[in-house]
Amino acid sequence: MLFFSHSYYSLRYGTLSPEQLAAEAAARGIRSLALTDINNTTGVPDFIKACKEHNIKPIVGIEFRNGNTWVYTGIARNNEGLRELNEFLSECNIQGKAFPERAPVFHDAILVYPMTSPPPPAPPRIPACAGTWERGQGGEAVAIRPYDLPKLTYSKKNTDLSRAIIYHPVTFLNDDGYFLHRNLRAVDENILLSRLQPEYLAHPSEKMLQMDELLAFYKDFPQIVRNTERIAEACSIEFDFSSVKNKKTFTGSQYDDKILLEKLAMDGFDYRYGKKSKLALSRIRHELEIIDRLAFSSYFLITWDIIRYSMSRGFYHVGRGSGANSIVAYCLRITDVDPIELDLYFERFINPKRSSPPDFDIDYSWKERDEVLDYIFKRYGRRHTALLGAMSTFKGSSIFRELGKVYGLPKKEIDELVERPESEVNRNEITRTIRYIARQIIDFPNIRSIHAGGVLISEEPIFSYTALDMPPKGFQTTQWDMYVAEDIGFEKIDILSQRGIGHIRECAEVILENRGISVDVHKVQEFKKDEQVRKQLRVGESIGCFYIESPAMRGLLKKLRCENYLTLVAASSIIRPGVARSGMMREYIHRFHHPNDFTYLHPVMEAQLKETYGVMVYQEDVLKVCHHFAGLDLADADVLRRAMSGKYRAKKEFQRIVDKFFENCKNFGYPDATTREVWRQIESFAGYSFSKAHSASYAAESYQSLFLKAYYPLEFMVAVINNFGGFYKTWVYFNEARRCGANIELPCVNRSEYKTSIRGQDIFTGFIHIANLENKLATAIPEEQKRNGTFRDLEDFIRRLQPGLEQLVILIRCGAFRFTGIPKARLLWDAHMFGKNRSPAPEPHALFHEPSRPYTLPDLEKNLTADAYDEIELIGFPVTMTYFDLLETAFRGEIMAGEMTAAVGKKVRMLGHLAAIKYVKTIKGELMHFGTFLDVQGEFFDTVHFPNTLKAYPFRGNGIYLIYGEITQEFDFSSLTVEKMAKMPIRKDPRGM
Repeated sequence: MLFFSHSYYSLRYGTLSPEQLAAEAAARGIRSLALTDINNTTGVPDFIKACKEHNIKPIVGIEFRNGNTWVYTGIARNNEGLRELNEFLSECNIQGKAFPERAPVFHDAILVYPMTSPPPPAPPRIPACAGTWERGQGGEAVAIRPYDLPKLTYSKKNTDLSRAIIYHPVTFLNDDGYFLHRNLRAVDENILLSRLQPEYLAHPSEKMLQMDELLAFYKDFPQIVRNTERIAEACSIEFDFSSVKNKKTFTGSQYDDKILLEKLAMDGFDYRYGKKSKLALSRIRHELEIIDRLAFSSYFLITWDIIRYSMSRGFYHVGRGSGANSIVAYCLRITDVDPIELDLYFERFINPKRSSPPDFDIDYSWKERDEVLDYIFKRYGRRHTALLGAMSTFKGSSIFRELGKVYGLPKKEIDELVERPESEVNRNEITRTIRYIARQIIDFPNIRSIHAGGVLISEEPIFSYTALDMPPKGFQTTQWDMYVAEDIGFEKIDILSQRGIGHIRECAEVILENRGISVDVHKVQEFKKDEQVRKQLRVGESIGCFYIESPAMRGLLKKLRCENYLTLVAASSIIRPGVARSGMMREYIHRFHHPNDFTYLHPVMEAQLKETYGVMVYQEDVLKVCHHFAGLDLADADVLRRAMSGKYRAKKEFQRIVDKFFENCKNFGYPDATTREVWRQIESFAGYSFSKAHSASYAAESYQSLFLKAYYPLEFMVAVINNFGGFYKTWVYFNEARRCGANIELPCVNRSEYKTSIRGQDIFTGFIHIANLENKLATAIPEEQKRNGTFRDLEDFIRRLQPGLEQLVILIRCGAFRFTGIPKARLLWDAHMFGKNRSPAPEPHALFHEPSRPYTLPDLEKNLTADAYDEIELIGFPVTMTYFDLLETAFRGEIMAGEMTAAVGKKVRMLGHLAAIKYVKTIKGELMHFGTFLDVQGEFFDTVHFPNTLKAYPFRGNGIYLIYGEITQEFDFSSLTVEKMAKMPIRKDPRGM
């Protein structure tokens, strides 16, 4: 017998997981079950696995719907039928078209159409069907629901039942499940629960019945029962969860892949090491032997091919991830991390027990990533290539906000429910119902989305495993996520984007344009030895530099007095939340400065973690401790690490390994306190840690940024500003450029570009920063100026570009016509006068223009404060003066940031412009903040706001604050522990707006 079902992957519709469906079916004696989710096959792999566990025959398909209208359901006879259905669904998704009323003929899939019901007394109409149900041939059937049977009884003699089958889809278990379904449908339709229409909902009868209950409905229709049994017998699906699904070869044969990889690796070996390093040569031969034995050559070659293409285009990249442990990857130029220099061991990611290849993460500039993806899709074919999907689930406060709307709560009450759920106000019938539903749908899949950068390249057509969505990004995407991909044997290549690479490349271009100097930003080995770079690193002079510009990271660099590559590599991982939360970051800094003033927790920690003073800093350290301290093999240790990182979802397997960890430790005779402390450190750290290779890749990129900032600070800050991706807001980077000696200029129609530009020491704010300036005009201004020369005056600008009055006023108010020497007030009058008398635009290169009629105005007052407010409104911050110049007081603080070290232990008043806030919860769950401010000289200083002080003196938005507190110091890093704080008033806006 055949039962149809919806899982909760029928988003905001189904109420049961694939595992629940299989378990409930088994409990009711159901021996075959079909998963036919709405417009997706996300749950198919999990469903097949669950059915096998419960000795149920899995059948899979898709319920095709246009909106809320069921069109038909496709059932796969076999794996080829699943491919056909996936491909059909993908074609419609990719082309954005509705499903046709009649589906195409499938060779290995059966189509089930709904029975249409004209008004009585006409008999129910069963659509004409084609094909047979035997294997290898197409076929169609008609769905007969239990509530359709009275219509058939009425006209039994006149109705052809040869294609009729039992159709009772399962969407929920019981009445509670139906209520949950109604809530999900209201969320999906974004309407009140009371406004739900029948067409939005499953029929209330769509519960999972006992087999005899269902058959009882059809006791008078044995042919329908036999038809259904025939279809169930005709269908079978098998899924191989063990073999690798990635493209098997690069050249066409595994042997040719082997010899090509050896050739490329040895060529790269000469480039990286010359011919002298015996250790490196031995390592590369060892790696090549394992890569070939595990059949990973094609994975390395495909990644090399992507790098080769991007380098041929002049794109910068950073290779990281576990694959950066490999000397083969280093020689192929996939990464720039030397595993010999960093003592990275190959078995970190590729050991004989591992069946999946290493994980390569390749970062590109955000401006170039899509071109790389386009190459991958065209090189390996769209039938074999897809971006990896992701699944957003119902979580946290978003559940209450969604359900609050469904129950008609006003925003204020929803906010109250989210922020103070236990408040007396929130104890009523509605909020109790919302909580009840929220508990049921937590972690339900909610929205299909896109993984940050995962790309799959398959041997078989990708449709054999999944249907594809077409998100706005423009690249087809799998309907399941990384966890399912891994379960069924896929390994992704991550093609990611980051702003750091963009500003490094753009900086080199700006330097060439502004100074005529060509800089090779890839000489990282030289940058590591540069004394000026070492000095900047030591004092935390790293604003704008990739990964090391945040207040916490700059503070860590100062505390460590970091001045070399290996210390920076460690710092890049220590800064992660787990180490700080466990208290081991502070311990690491102490041990770093006092290597003889601590005791190792256990001799194994000394033996395995001596390089990091007994502190687990990298993911490799977690593996070492699990393996050497707790006796787990490397495979189990890696499962433990990945599970803690959220990259492994087999909870039973995870718990088995945890139990084994503690059991082994007990058998080794370790004191319980020692075992618990080691586990505490592993547990708090493993979820946030970087691999050493990953940290090394980040550190290498940080060195590139540091070098550029050390020697070309103005060009560097322009590049950072133009890539819009740093830790701070844009005004902070303009401030940093000014601090480094730049003259910051307002936009100018004759000198500015679309993006921010530099000429000598003068940085001209780009038109892109002007609020409400139309993009078309912002790009047209520099183009017109280059094509036909500088603009003579306002009138010339109007004639040549014909801007609207509103756009012209914006440009005038932000100072873009100051080259004329005419006050803004007069220019605004002129703009209105020219606008009234505007005539069609003449040829811009005409020799003569008829002058406009002159008129006289009285002298108009110039107000610098009004100009500053114009700049704040249009650009986001004042350019011609600072926020400090707008203060009503002349007080600028008792000490400056640079004088804090000399004032340790003293209580002082400081004045600072708020640049950033870090929100932290204490062990007691109370909120505290770490603030970052700029003093009047543009120098940074940091503040600590403990919970009690924060409650009494909270932050009140952007602005300048008077801060009173004590200067404290930790490891030579000074900060201000706040006791009182007040936001300072500034001069009123004289514009009367």
